[in-house]
Amino acid sequence: MRLEARLAALAAAGETLHYGALARDLGLRMGELTAALESLMEEDAAQGRPFRAAVLSQRLSPDHLPAPGFFQKAAELGADVSDPAAFTADQRRRLAQCS
Repeated sequence: MRLEARLAALAAAGETLHYGALARDLGLRMGELTAALESLMEEDAAQGRPFRAAVLSQRLSPDHLPAPGFFQKAAELGADVSDPAAFTADQRRRLAQCS
């Protein structure tokens, strides 16, 4: 299953997945996954869509939030990430509605 399809399936199911698990599932190195996710975020921002990468979470995050790099990239793309939990919840809600 391709990255985009896997993220869409997670969003539709209202689920999250850890970065490492997704990398293993897709046979990617972490650096490859990160680069692909950043590219998707750029595409999402250009199209005015919610960030598909929001369905991923850090392995040790008690709140199931994405990694800091997600928020850094989102901010670079013009998103207000001053409240990471609220931003993530909004992105995930919007993704579920699009599915």
